[in-house]
Amino acid sequence: MCEENKEIFAVSKEGAGVRIDRYLSDCYPQWSRSYLQKLLKDENILVGGSKTKANYKLREGDEITILIPPLEDVEILPEDIPLDILYEDQWLLIVNKPKGMVVHPAAGHTSGTLVNAIMYHCQGNLSGINGQLRPGIVHRIDKDTTGALVICKDDTTHRALAEQLKEHSITRKYRAIVLGNLSEDGTVEGPIGRHPIERKKMAINYKNGKSAVTHYHVLENFQKYTYIECQLETGRTHQIRVHMTSIGHPLLGDSTYTKAKWPYKLEGQVLHAMVLGFVHPATGEYLEVEAPLPDYFSQLLENFRKNS
Repeated sequence: MCEENKEIFAVSKEGAGVRIDRYLSDCYPQWSRSYLQKLLKDENILVGGSKTKANYKLREGDEITILIPPLEDVEILPEDIPLDILYEDQWLLIVNKPKGMVVHPAAGHTSGTLVNAIMYHCQGNLSGINGQLRPGIVHRIDKDTTGALVICKDDTTHRALAEQLKEHSITRKYRAIVLGNLSEDGTVEGPIGRHPIERKKMAINYKNGKSAVTHYHVLENFQKYTYIECQLETGRTHQIRVHMTSIGHPLLGDSTYTKAKWPYKLEGQVLHAMVLGFVHPATGEYLEVEAPLPDYFSQLLENFRKNS
């Protein structure tokens, strides 16, 4: 097994007493529980260097080794899944991704993703730069984040948009609800990398992180929450979630980065990729689209306004 396909980490205090299959499904939400159980059975997941069962209850400090099998032979199939298309032409399309949809397939999770849907919609006319698991995908947003995402239909368009992402020239504005009250606009800067102990988290990491900058603008204040707009200069994994948590204002519903309790039934963080803008690679003109707030988000705002 190649070293780049191996991960070794210690179990955090929060993982003590939790079944290993459940703990790892939280750490790796892109993997199904059945896939993790197969890895355990095949001895691709070890605890302290030894084979273990799916129902093993972890102890703080247990060393977990994961050997990730190669994915070259995985077949990703088109699926007739409805898409909310914000814009489309012969070179690209922009979709409004719903909450709960994974962007691209991963080990143990090869159906029901945005990639399955766009393969059906585009009839195979997608860029191939990112390989068979991510056709057309230039950037991604988290499973429980909604909003605008661009898909490329050819490699030339893909390369041009990837370059704009690298140069930070793409406009990306998000809407979020955070805990607590923010009185004024601000900017958060701090390199983001993998959390040194808790594998499902990212963190401000000055040793191994990549530079990240988030600008936030206060839109509305409520009793316990603030409605904000965030504009990204960079696009790191969990960037808004990590940055807002770092200044004491984690996102409402984000159980990964806060232990706070809230009186609402939420499926993950309240975060929406609202505005996406860039220079169209083929036409040379600036293109900007806006994804309307999802119903659950609008309802939350309405409830907060009534109770403020």
